[in-house]
Amino acid sequence: MRVTVRQRRERLVARHLLSGGAQTAEQAAAAVVALHGTDPATVFLAAGARLAAPGPEPVERALYAERTLVRMTGMRRTVFVVPSELVPVVHHSSMPPIAARERRSVLKALAEGGGWDEAWLKDVEASVLRVLAEAGEASASELGVLEPRLRERFRVAVGKPYEATHSVGSRLLPLMAMEGLLVRRGRPSGSWVDGRHLWGLAPEMEELPAARAQAELVRRWLAAFGPGTEADLKWWTGWTVTEVRRALAAVGAVQVELDEGAGYLLPDDLDPLEPGHVPEGAALLPALDPTPMGWQARDWYLPAGHRAELFDRSGNVGPTVWWDGRVVGGWAQRADGEIVWRLLEDVGADAAAAVEARAAGLAAWLGDVRVTPRFRTPLERELSA
Repeated sequence: MRVTVRQRRERLVARHLLSGGAQTAEQAAAAVVALHGTDPATVFLAAGARLAAPGPEPVERALYAERTLVRMTGMRRTVFVVPSELVPVVHHSSMPPIAARERRSVLKALAEGGGWDEAWLKDVEASVLRVLAEAGEASASELGVLEPRLRERFRVAVGKPYEATHSVGSRLLPLMAMEGLLVRRGRPSGSWVDGRHLWGLAPEMEELPAARAQAELVRRWLAAFGPGTEADLKWWTGWTVTEVRRALAAVGAVQVELDEGAGYLLPDDLDPLEPGHVPEGAALLPALDPTPMGWQARDWYLPAGHRAELFDRSGNVGPTVWWDGRVVGGWAQRADGEIVWRLLEDVGADAAAAVEARAAGLAAWLGDVRVTPRFRTPLERELSA
């Protein structure tokens, strides 16, 4: 079975809700498996691009009041915001080996830089858990007052060009999050674009065998992003090829033909979408949005010859303009709040009018909030200047 580029784009628009059909923030997140959370603004902008009634309120309610969305460290050591029922799947599919490597690294750095051993670190960890059990939530600086050992400082890479000074807390708290002990769950002290979230104890999670968790994560990825290749999945998950292939086999994935080679779909998802079922999708997606970051092979939805303008040198995507299932331009917010955008190919007057309407809507719900992507790209810098 062959799946054409056109069919993949139709699936993308429909499955990723690029026409703005989500009724809740939870639905917006589930449509793309998880929202990227490294840049706090991405969570709100990515959900807003998919919500029928965008704004920060639905996301804040899900994150901080109902806690149906959880900010956690996941695949590739990336921070994600995931539906609460997906937390054990993300954790057990990906985090144990990452956390084990990070613990070895932290222990080595503490021993070399401060003379502290594993017993000392475990004692500090236990203290942090006790403090948070009593306090409920606390910022990193507040935890440093309640447990002063978190403020101890040590040098790393001494004598090398990248020598630096770290605090114990700056390494330990993220490690405890990787191990499923802590989550960044509290509302930041500033606006919703602020990244200084409060730490809290992680809720109890179901124990899952790694293979079972990996199969479920691949099932969800294929439902949202399929068809995709082994290389796409390996990149998105950060797993080995063996793990990817085992998970594909576990869900009974069916091989299909793509322009770039063999791809995979779920066995009950082989039929093309019905003609006329897919709405035309004009969307302004933020930097690090999960849609453009969902595949390793990206030529089928990128404008030819413009990749360097849309991504930074590390492969992080900037704000993008979408039409009909593909990237057709980029956008940015200027200091005065104006949303500016540029098309990188001619898509016609109707598409340009739809993009203009989306830009006006985005400016309206952002209001006085100013958003600067954490990872800036050439086109975003040029447009925002």
